[in-house]
Formats: sequence, structure tokens, C-alpha cells
Amino acid sequence: MSYDKDLVAHKLIRWENYLNNYKLPAWKELPDIGLYMDQVIALLGQYLDFIPVEDQKDKPVTSTTINNYVRLKVMPAPEKRKYYRIHIAYMIMIFTLKQGTSISSLQKLLPAGGDEEEVRNFYTSYIQRVQQVGNFYTAQTRAAAQSILNAQGEEEGGAVEDFILQSVLMSGFSQILGEKLLNLRDADPERVLAQEALSDSRGLHPIALPPNKGKEK
Repeated sequence: MSYDKDLVAHKLIRWENYLNNYKLPAWKELPDIGLYMDQVIALLGQYLDFIPVEDQKDKPVTSTTINNYVRLKVMPAPEKRKYYRIHIAYMIMIFTLKQGTSISSLQKLLPAGGDEEEVRNFYTSYIQRVQQVGNFYTAQTRAAAQSILNAQGEEEGGAVEDFILQSVLMSGFSQILGEKLLNLRDADPERVLAQEALSDSRGLHPIALPPNKGKEK
């Protein structure tokens, strides 16, 4: 299997330009007039158009997924079947975060209870962080993809395959780290360190604890 490096480079540059200019709507820009489900789906489709869709049956935003998030209490329930600014904010955060974490983790990350002032502050900080991470990611991607961006013609040496593999592995490791750190919420430090010390003593983890870390009292 081969890749046309010009086409791959085109896609990388297009993605870079998109992310560098991508901005989620500010809190005050979110509609607060009460939208029905079909209107919400259409609106989110505009906000989240970077999420790949293989076909019409694989849409990232559907009424079923939204209802599931309400049922699981990841977001507040609609008011008389209408969704307002706070609901839209939750859904934007959910559908962007779910690309890299599980639903149970979302419940730990997002504000609980649905207090509007808390959600507004969290959402405002969140959209700024999305832009910062996007800019950092594109810079790192450009550095890693130089061999592709500087070449032309059909790929023969495996550079594209290596880059794709690297991207998938980085995504996986980032997700694993995020899950591990989320699991530390409200954790007992002594219990966690004791479990790590036991795991390391059995050779089950490739990174041992720092010297005397588990012995400190």
C-alpha cells in the first residue's frame, strides 16, 4: 500500500490551518432561546465539523447520544424538551472531550449539578484551553511530519505509515495518562503509593518509584 505524499502533506497543512483558526463559540454566543432536538443537532454539527464522519449512519451527534448523556446525568436534562445555553455548552464539551476519554471520565471532568455560573466559568476556561492545545498540537505535528511535508510524489519509505502509527500511539498514551490522573481524584495517597510499590516489586510496571518514595511517612 502506498500514499501520495503531496496529498498527505495537503491534508496535514489543511488540518493545521483549520486548528490554528478554530474557535469554539463564547458563552454569550451560544443561543439561549430554547432549541428543540433537531435544531440542537444542526447547531452542533456546525460547531463540531472537524470530527470525521465515515457515512450518514456514523454521525457523531444524534438524538440517541444526547438522550444517553442526559440519562447518565453527564449533562442537565432539557426543560420541556428545549435546550438552552447551558445545555449547548455541556454538549460542546462532551462531544469534544469524548474523542479522547470515556463517558465515566467525563462525569469526573465536567461540573456536576448544573449551576449556571459554575458552568459558564468552566466553559469559558475550557474553550480557551481547546485553542491553546490545538496550537500546541499543530506545532508538534508539523515538527514530526517534516519528512512528509518536505517530500513529493509517492510514498515508498514508510514515512507516512510511521507518522500515522505515531499519531495513534500518542493518542492512546495521552488517553491512558488522562484516565490514570482522573482516577486520582479523591484518592488516598498512601493507598495509591502502596499499590504502586507492590506492583513495582513484582515487576509489573516498567517505571519504578523514585528512591524511598514509598517509605516516606
